[in-house]
Amino acid sequence: MSLLNETCTRITAVDRAVALAAQQQLDAKTKPRRSLGVLEDVACRIAAMRGTPAPALPEKAIVVMGADHGVAEEGVSAYPQAVTRQMLLNFAHGGAAINVLARHAGARVIVVDMGVKEALPPHPAIRSHRIGPGTNNFTRGPAMNRADAVAAIEAGIGIAETLSSEGVTLLGVGDMGIANTTAASALTAVFAGASPTAVTGRGTGIDDARLQHKLDVIQRALRVNHPEPTDALGVLSTLGGFEIAGLVGVMLGGAAHQVPVILDGFITGAAALAAVRLAPYTADYLIASHRSVEVGHRVVLDALGLRPLLDLDLRLGEGTGATLAMHLADAALHILHEMATFAGAGVSDTGA
Repeated sequence: MSLLNETCTRITAVDRAVALAAQQQLDAKTKPRRSLGVLEDVACRIAAMRGTPAPALPEKAIVVMGADHGVAEEGVSAYPQAVTRQMLLNFAHGGAAINVLARHAGARVIVVDMGVKEALPPHPAIRSHRIGPGTNNFTRGPAMNRADAVAAIEAGIGIAETLSSEGVTLLGVGDMGIANTTAASALTAVFAGASPTAVTGRGTGIDDARLQHKLDVIQRALRVNHPEPTDALGVLSTLGGFEIAGLVGVMLGGAAHQVPVILDGFITGAAALAAVRLAPYTADYLIASHRSVEVGHRVVLDALGLRPLLDLDLRLGEGTGATLAMHLADAALHILHEMATFAGAGVSDTGA
Protein backbone atom coordinates (compact mmCIF):
# COMPACT_ATOMS: atom_id res chain seq x y z
CA MET A 1 0.00 0.00 0.00
CA SER A 2 1.32 3.45 -0.89
CA LEU A 3 2.03 6.04 1.78
CA LEU A 4 -0.86 8.12 0.42
CA ASN A 5 -3.37 5.28 0.63
CA GLU A 6 -2.12 4.15 4.02
CA THR A 7 -2.41 7.68 5.40
CA CYS A 8 -5.92 8.15 4.08
CA THR A 9 -7.08 4.90 5.70
CA ARG A 10 -5.71 6.05 9.08
CA ILE A 11 -7.80 9.22 9.16
CA THR A 12 -10.89 8.68 11.29
CA ALA A 13 -13.67 10.92 12.54
CA VAL A 14 -13.03 12.82 15.75
CA ASP A 15 -14.77 11.62 18.91
CA ARG A 16 -17.64 14.02 19.56
CA ALA A 17 -17.87 12.72 23.13
CA VAL A 18 -14.47 14.28 23.82
CA ALA A 19 -15.71 17.65 22.59
CA LEU A 20 -18.73 17.32 24.87
CA ALA A 21 -16.47 16.53 27.83
CA ALA A 22 -14.43 19.65 27.10
CA GLN A 23 -17.60 21.72 26.91
CA GLN A 24 -18.71 20.37 30.28
CA GLN A 25 -15.40 21.58 31.75
CA LEU A 26 -15.97 25.01 30.21
CA ASP A 27 -19.51 25.11 31.57
CA ALA A 28 -18.08 24.72 35.07
CA LYS A 29 -15.94 27.85 34.71
CA THR A 30 -16.89 31.14 36.36
CA LYS A 31 -18.94 32.57 33.49
CA PRO A 32 -22.40 32.25 32.00
CA ARG A 33 -22.69 29.17 29.79
CA ARG A 34 -21.21 29.66 26.29
CA SER A 35 -20.35 33.30 27.02
CA LEU A 36 -16.91 32.93 25.42
CA GLY A 37 -18.57 31.94 22.19
CA VAL A 38 -16.24 30.80 19.43
CA LEU A 39 -13.30 30.51 21.83
CA GLU A 40 -15.19 27.68 23.50
CA ASP A 41 -15.84 26.08 20.12
CA VAL A 42 -12.13 26.22 19.33
CA ALA A 43 -11.20 24.60 22.64
CA CYS A 44 -13.72 21.82 22.14
CA ARG A 45 -12.74 21.19 18.53
CA ILE A 46 -9.04 20.97 19.39
CA ALA A 47 -9.88 18.63 22.27
CA ALA A 48 -11.77 16.34 19.92
CA MET A 49 -8.97 16.44 17.34
CA ARG A 50 -6.35 15.60 19.95
CA GLY A 51 -8.56 12.93 21.53
CA THR A 52 -8.45 14.34 25.06
CA PRO A 53 -10.84 16.72 26.88
CA ALA A 54 -7.92 18.74 28.27
CA PRO A 55 -5.23 18.96 25.56
CA ALA A 56 -1.92 20.49 26.54
CA LEU A 57 -0.93 23.90 25.25
CA PRO A 58 0.32 23.34 21.71
CA GLU A 59 3.75 23.13 20.19
CA LYS A 60 3.28 25.09 16.96
CA ALA A 61 4.76 25.02 13.47
CA ILE A 62 3.86 26.72 10.18
CA VAL A 63 4.66 24.81 7.00
CA VAL A 64 5.13 27.22 4.08
CA MET A 65 5.46 25.52 0.72
CA GLY A 66 6.56 27.24 -2.46
CA ALA A 67 6.60 26.28 -6.14
CA ASP A 68 6.24 27.83 -9.56
CA HIS A 69 3.36 27.46 -12.01
CA GLY A 70 3.66 27.14 -15.76
CA VAL A 71 0.50 29.18 -16.23
CA ALA A 72 2.43 32.23 -15.04
CA GLU A 73 3.66 32.58 -18.62
CA GLU A 74 0.11 33.60 -19.53
CA GLY A 75 0.61 36.88 -17.64
CA VAL A 76 -2.01 36.27 -14.93
CA SER A 77 -0.04 37.89 -12.08
CA ALA A 78 1.13 41.41 -11.33
CA TYR A 79 4.52 40.00 -10.25
CA PRO A 80 7.23 38.16 -12.21
CA GLN A 81 7.76 34.48 -11.57
CA ALA A 82 11.21 35.11 -10.06
CA VAL A 83 9.46 36.43 -6.95
CA THR A 84 8.60 32.88 -5.83
CA ARG A 85 12.27 32.02 -5.45
CA GLN A 86 13.12 35.41 -3.96
CA MET A 87 10.41 35.11 -1.32
CA LEU A 88 11.45 31.61 -0.26
CA LEU A 89 14.91 33.02 0.42
CA ASN A 90 13.27 35.89 2.32
CA PHE A 91 11.38 33.34 4.46
CA ALA A 92 14.63 31.48 5.10
CA HIS A 93 16.32 34.70 6.22
CA GLY A 94 13.44 35.57 8.56
CA GLY A 95 12.41 38.80 6.86
CA ALA A 96 8.84 38.17 5.68
CA ALA A 97 5.50 38.84 7.35
CA ILE A 98 5.13 35.16 8.20
CA ASN A 99 8.44 35.20 10.08
CA VAL A 100 7.45 38.23 12.14
CA LEU A 101 4.03 36.83 13.01
CA ALA A 102 5.35 33.35 13.73
CA ARG A 103 7.95 34.71 16.14
CA HIS A 104 5.21 36.46 18.09
CA ALA A 105 3.06 33.32 18.06
CA GLY A 106 5.92 31.10 19.21
CA ALA A 107 5.72 28.97 16.07
CA ARG A 108 8.48 27.41 14.01
CA VAL A 109 8.47 28.23 10.29
CA ILE A 110 9.21 25.28 8.01
CA VAL A 111 10.09 26.51 4.50
CA VAL A 112 9.78 23.93 1.74
CA ASP A 113 10.84 24.18 -1.91
CA MET A 114 8.40 21.95 -3.77
CA GLY A 115 9.58 23.09 -7.19
CA VAL A 116 10.56 26.67 -7.95
CA LYS A 117 11.65 27.30 -11.52
CA GLU A 118 15.28 28.03 -10.65
CA ALA A 119 16.66 25.78 -7.96
CA LEU A 120 17.57 27.44 -4.69
CA PRO A 121 21.06 27.30 -3.24
CA PRO A 122 21.45 24.93 -0.27
CA HIS A 123 20.18 26.65 2.87
CA PRO A 124 19.72 25.17 6.36
CA ALA A 125 16.31 26.85 6.67
CA ILE A 126 14.90 25.46 3.40
CA ARG A 127 13.81 21.87 2.97
CA SER A 128 14.03 20.69 -0.62
CA HIS A 129 11.36 18.32 -1.91
CA ARG A 130 11.54 19.50 -5.49
CA ILE A 131 9.25 17.63 -7.84
CA GLY A 132 10.42 19.66 -10.83
CA PRO A 133 11.13 23.23 -12.00
CA GLY A 134 7.50 24.28 -11.72
CA THR A 135 4.40 22.77 -13.25
CA ASN A 136 3.42 22.82 -16.91
CA ASN A 137 1.15 25.50 -18.35
CA PHE A 138 -2.27 23.93 -17.79
CA THR A 139 -3.84 25.79 -20.70
CA ARG A 140 -2.00 23.28 -22.92
CA GLY A 141 -2.53 20.10 -20.93
CA PRO A 142 -2.20 18.80 -17.35
CA ALA A 143 -0.12 20.82 -14.91
CA MET A 144 1.63 17.60 -13.80
CA ASN A 145 1.25 13.86 -14.11
CA ARG A 146 -0.43 11.76 -11.43
CA ALA A 147 2.86 10.27 -10.23
CA ASP A 148 4.26 13.74 -9.54
CA ALA A 149 1.07 14.71 -7.72
CA VAL A 150 1.38 11.64 -5.50
CA ALA A 151 5.08 12.36 -4.88
CA ALA A 152 4.24 15.92 -3.79
CA ILE A 153 1.42 14.75 -1.51
CA GLU A 154 3.64 12.11 0.07
CA ALA A 155 6.38 14.69 0.65
CA GLY A 156 3.83 16.73 2.62
CA ILE A 157 2.73 13.66 4.56
CA GLY A 158 6.34 12.97 5.48
CA ILE A 159 6.85 16.52 6.75
CA ALA A 160 3.70 16.33 8.91
CA GLU A 161 4.79 12.96 10.31
CA THR A 162 8.26 14.27 11.15
CA LEU A 163 6.88 17.35 12.88
CA SER A 164 4.41 15.22 14.86
CA SER A 165 7.25 12.94 15.98
CA GLU A 166 9.13 16.06 17.13
CA GLY A 167 6.23 17.04 19.39
CA VAL A 168 4.36 19.52 17.19
CA THR A 169 0.66 19.43 18.12
CA LEU A 170 -0.68 22.36 16.08
CA LEU A 171 0.12 22.92 12.42
CA GLY A 172 -0.48 25.96 10.26
CA VAL A 173 -0.12 25.89 6.49
CA GLY A 174 0.95 28.61 4.07
CA ASP A 175 1.95 29.01 0.45
CA MET A 176 4.12 30.92 -1.99
CA GLY A 177 3.86 30.67 -5.75
CA ILE A 178 3.34 33.30 -8.42
CA ALA A 179 0.12 32.47 -10.34
CA ASN A 180 -1.11 30.05 -7.69
CA THR A 181 -4.42 31.90 -7.26
CA THR A 182 -5.10 30.96 -10.89
CA ALA A 183 -4.54 27.30 -10.02
CA ALA A 184 -6.61 27.62 -6.84
CA SER A 185 -9.50 29.22 -8.75
CA ALA A 186 -9.50 26.39 -11.28
CA LEU A 187 -9.40 23.75 -8.53
CA THR A 188 -12.19 25.43 -6.59
CA ALA A 189 -14.39 25.75 -9.66
CA VAL A 190 -14.17 21.99 -10.19
CA PHE A 191 -14.31 20.76 -6.59
CA ALA A 192 -17.07 23.17 -5.51
CA GLY A 193 -19.03 22.96 -8.75
CA ALA A 194 -18.83 26.74 -9.14
CA SER A 195 -18.43 28.91 -12.19
CA PRO A 196 -14.92 30.29 -12.79
CA THR A 197 -16.38 33.80 -12.53
CA ALA A 198 -17.56 33.11 -8.97
CA VAL A 199 -14.15 31.94 -7.75
CA THR A 200 -11.63 34.11 -9.63
CA GLY A 201 -10.22 37.19 -7.93
CA ARG A 202 -7.42 39.70 -8.31
CA GLY A 203 -4.68 37.69 -6.60
CA THR A 204 -1.64 39.97 -6.37
CA GLY A 205 -3.78 43.01 -7.23
CA ILE A 206 -4.31 42.84 -10.99
CA ASP A 207 -6.45 45.38 -12.84
CA ASP A 208 -9.79 44.75 -14.56
CA ALA A 209 -8.27 43.86 -17.93
CA ARG A 210 -5.87 41.33 -16.48
CA LEU A 211 -8.62 39.89 -14.26
CA GLN A 212 -10.70 39.20 -17.37
CA HIS A 213 -7.65 37.64 -19.01
CA LYS A 214 -7.08 35.47 -15.93
CA LEU A 215 -10.68 34.30 -16.12
CA ASP A 216 -10.26 33.48 -19.81
CA VAL A 217 -7.12 31.48 -19.00
CA ILE A 218 -8.96 29.41 -16.38
CA GLN A 219 -11.87 28.74 -18.71
CA ARG A 220 -9.43 27.65 -21.41
CA ALA A 221 -7.71 25.27 -18.96
CA LEU A 222 -11.03 23.68 -18.03
CA ARG A 223 -11.95 23.20 -21.71
CA VAL A 224 -8.58 21.69 -22.57
CA ASN A 225 -8.34 19.29 -19.62
CA HIS A 226 -11.95 18.26 -18.90
CA PRO A 227 -11.26 17.49 -15.20
CA GLU A 228 -13.58 14.97 -13.57
CA PRO A 229 -14.75 16.25 -10.14
CA THR A 230 -15.01 12.75 -8.66
CA ASP A 231 -11.34 12.04 -9.41
CA ALA A 232 -9.63 14.16 -6.75
CA LEU A 233 -6.10 13.11 -7.65
CA GLY A 234 -6.85 13.70 -11.33
CA VAL A 235 -8.17 17.20 -10.68
CA LEU A 236 -5.18 18.03 -8.49
CA SER A 237 -2.66 16.81 -11.05
CA THR A 238 -4.44 18.53 -13.93
CA LEU A 239 -4.95 21.95 -12.35
CA GLY A 240 -2.87 22.14 -9.18
CA GLY A 241 0.68 23.06 -8.23
CA PHE A 242 3.48 21.21 -6.53
CA GLU A 243 3.08 23.35 -3.41
CA ILE A 244 -0.69 22.86 -3.40
CA ALA A 245 -0.28 19.08 -3.63
CA GLY A 246 2.36 19.20 -0.89
CA LEU A 247 -0.06 21.09 1.37
CA VAL A 248 -2.66 18.41 0.71
CA GLY A 249 -0.16 15.95 2.14
CA VAL A 250 0.52 18.09 5.22
CA MET A 251 -3.21 18.15 5.94
CA LEU A 252 -3.59 14.40 5.45
CA GLY A 253 -0.52 13.69 7.57
CA GLY A 254 -1.70 16.01 10.31
CA ALA A 255 -5.15 14.44 10.40
CA ALA A 256 -3.68 10.93 10.49
CA HIS A 257 -1.71 11.91 13.61
CA GLN A 258 -4.61 13.79 15.26
CA VAL A 259 -2.80 17.11 14.83
CA PRO A 260 -5.10 20.09 14.15
CA VAL A 261 -4.29 21.98 10.95
CA ILE A 262 -5.06 25.69 10.71
CA LEU A 263 -5.73 26.77 7.15
CA ASP A 264 -4.58 30.12 5.82
CA GLY A 265 -6.42 31.65 2.88
CA PHE A 266 -7.57 30.78 -0.61
CA ILE A 267 -4.64 28.62 -1.74
CA THR A 268 -4.58 26.43 1.35
CA GLY A 269 -8.37 26.26 1.18
CA ALA A 270 -8.21 24.90 -2.37
CA ALA A 271 -5.69 22.32 -1.14
CA ALA A 272 -8.11 21.42 1.67
CA LEU A 273 -10.85 20.73 -0.87
CA ALA A 274 -8.58 18.16 -2.50
CA ALA A 275 -7.53 16.67 0.85
CA VAL A 276 -11.14 16.23 1.95
CA ARG A 277 -12.03 14.57 -1.37
CA LEU A 278 -9.18 12.11 -0.85
CA ALA A 279 -10.06 11.43 2.82
CA PRO A 280 -13.37 12.97 3.93
CA TYR A 281 -12.68 12.84 7.68
CA THR A 282 -9.75 15.22 7.14
CA ALA A 283 -12.34 17.99 7.45
CA ASP A 284 -12.68 17.16 11.17
CA TYR A 285 -9.08 18.30 11.74
CA LEU A 286 -9.19 21.61 9.85
CA ILE A 287 -9.62 25.07 11.36
CA ALA A 288 -10.29 28.08 9.11
CA SER A 289 -8.16 30.97 10.31
CA HIS A 290 -9.67 33.85 8.33
CA ARG A 291 -11.80 34.92 5.39
CA SER A 292 -9.64 36.25 2.57
CA VAL A 293 -10.71 39.06 0.28
CA GLU A 294 -10.30 36.61 -2.62
CA VAL A 295 -13.85 35.94 -3.80
CA GLY A 296 -13.22 32.23 -4.22
CA HIS A 297 -12.30 31.80 -0.58
CA ARG A 298 -15.90 32.26 0.51
CA VAL A 299 -16.88 29.43 -1.84
CA VAL A 300 -14.11 27.27 -0.39
CA LEU A 301 -15.19 27.87 3.21
CA ASP A 302 -18.81 27.10 2.38
CA ALA A 303 -17.79 23.88 0.62
CA LEU A 304 -15.69 22.82 3.61
CA GLY A 305 -18.39 23.84 6.11
CA LEU A 306 -15.89 25.92 8.09
CA ARG A 307 -16.42 29.20 9.89
CA PRO A 308 -13.39 31.52 9.79
CA LEU A 309 -12.11 32.89 13.09
CA LEU A 310 -10.97 36.24 11.65
CA ASP A 311 -11.96 38.64 8.88
CA LEU A 312 -9.13 41.14 8.43
CA ASP A 313 -9.10 41.74 4.65
CA LEU A 314 -5.95 39.64 4.36
CA ARG A 315 -4.73 38.45 0.96
CA LEU A 316 -1.03 37.80 1.46
CA GLY A 317 -0.79 34.06 1.95
CA GLU A 318 2.43 32.69 3.47
CA GLY A 319 0.43 31.32 6.41
CA THR A 320 -0.05 34.76 7.93
CA GLY A 321 -3.73 34.26 8.76
CA ALA A 322 -3.05 30.79 10.16
CA THR A 323 -0.37 32.23 12.45
CA LEU A 324 -2.68 34.94 13.76
CA ALA A 325 -5.32 32.31 14.53
CA MET A 326 -2.79 30.40 16.63
CA HIS A 327 -3.11 33.14 19.24
CA LEU A 328 -6.82 32.31 19.51
CA ALA A 329 -6.07 28.60 19.81
CA ASP A 330 -3.66 29.38 22.64
CA ALA A 331 -6.24 31.61 24.33
CA ALA A 332 -8.94 28.95 24.11
CA LEU A 333 -6.74 26.31 25.71
CA HIS A 334 -5.50 28.69 28.41
CA ILE A 335 -9.15 29.26 29.37
CA LEU A 336 -9.70 25.52 29.54
CA HIS A 337 -6.69 25.00 31.80
CA GLU A 338 -6.45 28.13 33.92
CA MET A 339 -9.88 29.64 34.48
CA ALA A 340 -11.38 28.96 37.89
CA THR A 341 -14.48 26.84 38.33
CA PHE A 342 -17.58 27.94 40.22
CA ALA A 343 -16.86 25.35 42.92
CA GLY A 344 -13.18 26.20 43.20
CA ALA A 345 -13.72 29.98 43.36
CA GLY A 346 -16.74 29.88 45.64
CA VAL A 347 -18.93 31.61 43.05
CA SER A 348 -22.61 30.78 42.82
CA ASP A 349 -23.59 28.94 39.64
CA THR A 350 -27.12 29.66 38.45
CA GLY A 351 -26.74 27.38 35.45
CA ALA A 352 -27.47 30.31 33.13
